[in-house]
Formats: sequence, structure tokens, C-alpha cells
Amino acid sequence: MEVPQHSTGESPERKALIDVAVEGWRFARLFGRLLAKLDVSEAPCYANQARYYHKKIVDGLESFGLRIVNLEGQSYDPVMAVSALNVTDFVPDDQLIVDQMVEPVVMVPDGLVRGGIVLLAKFPKL
Repeated sequence: MEVPQHSTGESPERKALIDVAVEGWRFARLFGRLLAKLDVSEAPCYANQARYYHKKIVDGLESFGLRIVNLEGQSYDPVMAVSALNVTDFVPDDQLIVDQMVEPVVMVPDGLVRGGIVLLAKFPKL
């Protein structure tokens, strides 16, 4: 029996796996921001649990040949596999960096599976 494919050639199961992994990635990042607000004595236990959760996501994706790519802090290039939500806030001569990943890039060894979504910032002047 053949597995139905989306118009992108992606099976529903693989799409579901990627969707869950991306949402898990987003949740882990949100949880990390919450940890930064905790008392220093409480945070380490929860941080270890968050790292374990993130590792399980990464390992699960890797078992299917997939990986999450985080571009935060890198110089922005319009040909990156991302959609920049705030690119119109800048002028063409601005040097930009990827300030925040809203959704990560998902890749396989031979190419792109899903592009990411980012927020940009001006490159900090030294």
C-alpha cells in the first residue's frame, strides 16, 4: 500500500513529525526564557530537564535524517532559507543579523525540507 504524499512530496507522517519537532523546539526556547527568570537555586534542575527534552527532539529528528538549523547571530543574507518578518523595517544599506528564530530551518543531508522564520536586527556597531 502506498503512503499518500502532499503536493510537496512529503508524507503526512513526516510532515507531522516535523510539525511536532518544530513546536517542541519553540516550546523549549520559551521554557529557556522562563528559566532565566527563576531564582538561581531553582533553575539548574529545570534547565537539565529542558536540555534533555531538546536532545530528545534532536535525536528523534536525526533518526529520520532530519536536523534543525538555528541561524541566530549570523549575518542575514536574502538568499537564506528563511522568511524575515521585519525585513521592511530596514533600508537596503543596513547590515543585518538574524536576531531571533521564530521557527527553525529543517534540513536533510541533501537539502532543505522547511524554511525558517526570523526576526532581524541591525548589526551591532563596535
